[in-house]
Amino acid sequence: MEEVLSVNDLHVSFSTYGGEVQAVRGVSFQVKKGETLAIVGESGCGKSVTSQSIMRLIPSPPGRIRKGSVLYKGKDLLRCSEAQMRRIRGKDISMIFQDPMTALNPTLTIGEQIKEGILQHEDVTRKEAGVRARKMLELVGIPNPEERLKQYPHQFSGGMRQRIVIAMALVCQPDVLIADEPTTALDVTIQAQILELFKEIQDKTGVSIILITHDLGVVAQVADRIAVMYAGKIVEEGTRREIFYTPQHPYTKGLLHSVPRLDLVGEDLIPIPGSPPDLFAPPAGCPFAARCDMAMEVCDRVHPEKTRLSKDHHVDCWLQDDRAKQAMLSAVNVTIR
Repeated sequence: MEEVLSVNDLHVSFSTYGGEVQAVRGVSFQVKKGETLAIVGESGCGKSVTSQSIMRLIPSPPGRIRKGSVLYKGKDLLRCSEAQMRRIRGKDISMIFQDPMTALNPTLTIGEQIKEGILQHEDVTRKEAGVRARKMLELVGIPNPEERLKQYPHQFSGGMRQRIVIAMALVCQPDVLIADEPTTALDVTIQAQILELFKEIQDKTGVSIILITHDLGVVAQVADRIAVMYAGKIVEEGTRREIFYTPQHPYTKGLLHSVPRLDLVGEDLIPIPGSPPDLFAPPAGCPFAARCDMAMEVCDRVHPEKTRLSKDHHVDCWLQDDRAKQAMLSAVNVTIR
């Protein structure tokens, strides 16, 4: 499958009065044509900063992309001029933000806001842009699109506003859509509708989706592959089946044990103890070591190497090292004796 976007060894930091926050620390992943990659993790792990870095939306100062590359069709976006990025944003790579109300201009009609993107990137008349905007509202499931185009954001419900934001992001037929917590502000019923809409649009357009979320329920419905992020690093990545059924990193297992599941009705949820590390001075070893009940001495001192478990599945954990496996096996044998 063709690779559309490749993020390699991305490092992003923010200067504050208290020092430099190392928000993203060596993140790498690839997105293939027509697939959905979900990036999951708790608040503050660097998910949104990663997505904003791809779009070059990190405010500078205080933010700074210190190292790495973001390759889109062979072009490094981190080395593009701002004028080049303005041509790419919205046309080749689009982004949906968490709160649809803040993403929409309350003083402009929905039609004007959707047409603005078309007119900025394509050489078409306002009438042609209007026809495209109406078709886009039909695609995202908004009834009476002709009338709705003349209305303002406050005249729509939260779910409808999110559909409009999706329409704005897709109107120029981008190759990549980045959705940053697109269902967080919506109730469960509307969430399900929006997720179903993502799948329908992907089937029709072939767009690649990067889904940023902390909600594993969302991930289970739409993701092809999942990257688990913790303290600015991707600690495990694999297919949806590999992450849900054979997770290998203790943090991934902790996430899965801390959310309710229908097949475990009546069992207690198990929260992950402790707090994420201070990213002013990140630990030298595994960032999860202080919260891990299986941590060894080496976990505190040296960051684990990446262990590849299958073509799509890899994990950063010392427990996957052959020496650790041998030590655990020896300990079991001693106990049995």
